[in-house]
Amino acid sequence: MITVTSVEAQNKFGQLLDTAQREPVIITRHGRPAAYMISPQDMKEFQEVRARSGQGKSARDWATASAQAWNDFDTQFGSFADEHSTL
Repeated sequence: MITVTSVEAQNKFGQLLDTAQREPVIITRHGRPAAYMISPQDMKEFQEVRARSGQGKSARDWATASAQAWNDFDTQFGSFADEHSTL
């Protein structure tokens, strides 16, 4: 997984699209993660995990399902947090 600044992402967008096919890309702004670029296959897997986690009807159920899906995704692909993250 690579990390680039938002300025680098703007200047190397095409290259990052190619990189995202192989590994997730973290795009930072002011030293904090601002966005993640992942392949369509990774996104599909993320959505499937979220759907399997039983996304409920209430906001609380949705939040719980989203958190579980993120944790599952994070477990599979590694942490997206970096040393600058305040999370």
